Amino acid sequence: MHMRYKHHFQTKAPLSAVAAFHQQPGSMAAITPPPIGVEIHRSPTPLTDGSEMDFTLWFGPLPIHWSARIEDVSEAGFTDRQVSGPFAAWSHRHSFIKVDENTTEVVDEISLRLKAHLLWGLVGIGFMLGLPVLFAFRAWKTKRLLEKGTEQ
Repeated sequence: MHMRYKHHFQTKAPLSAVAAFHQQPGSMAAITPPPIGVEIHRSPTPLTDGSEMDFTLWFGPLPIHWSARIEDVSEAGFTDRQVSGPFAAWSHRHSFIKVDENTTEVVDEISLRLKAHLLWGLVGIGFMLGLPVLFAFRAWKTKRLLEKGTEQ
């Protein structure tokens, strides 16, 4: 089963700050909502085409190991493509679009295919159903971190 998901929001931060934030190794853990835990095993700094990132997502006691290849890196965004993990295929495009000098739109586009396996198929469906909540939290937290100190 092939699925797509898209989410976007704006933050009062310049494009360069948004791109730099997403290039930090700790940004993924910083914007992941509890109760999901993130354990980064390997993360390239800075992100470059072809570099790989290995991490574990913890859903309570359930560890989900994931390896992703980074592609199409620029100030306008990047793509992380699953090399190994819970899906048959996963591609996540992070796009950063300049609205004005101090505002950037962040667009997340995910394309995934579930594994034809009872356990991993159910995990994938659960993960897919949780994407709206996950990305609502990520938007809120990203804005909070990037806009800190800019409020007047």
